[in-house]
Amino acid sequence: VQLQACGGGLVQPGGSLRLSCAASGFTLYGYAIGWFRQAPGKEREGVSCISSSGDSTYYADSVKGRFTISRDNAKNLVYLQMNILKPEDTVVYYCAKSGDWDVRGQGTQVTVSS
Repeated sequence: VQLQACGGGLVQPGGSLRLSCAASGFTLYGYAIGWFRQAPGKEREGVSCISSSGDSTYYADSVKGRFTISRDNAKNLVYLQMNILKPEDTVVYYCAKSGDWDVRGQGTQVTVSS
């Protein structure tokens, strides 16, 4: 039972990436899903969260207006569309589900650099 984030990469400032969160061994349906990021030596930051139905979302002030979270329960995926990326967005991103917010699955590295 694990969540896996993918879709990261190297992008120039102002560019875009779309991250995906996939479940292995269970369905995401019924769980709220959150995206987190944590730089070395820093506290984990909650970036965005989406309710199980998809009707409710949350964004950290640092990404509001630039990132969009969505989910496709039929495909068992949650997405994080990241636009207008900044160098300070450079970090490993990972996803977690409600009830297990402290359980980190495989993350994906996002690097924003010219």
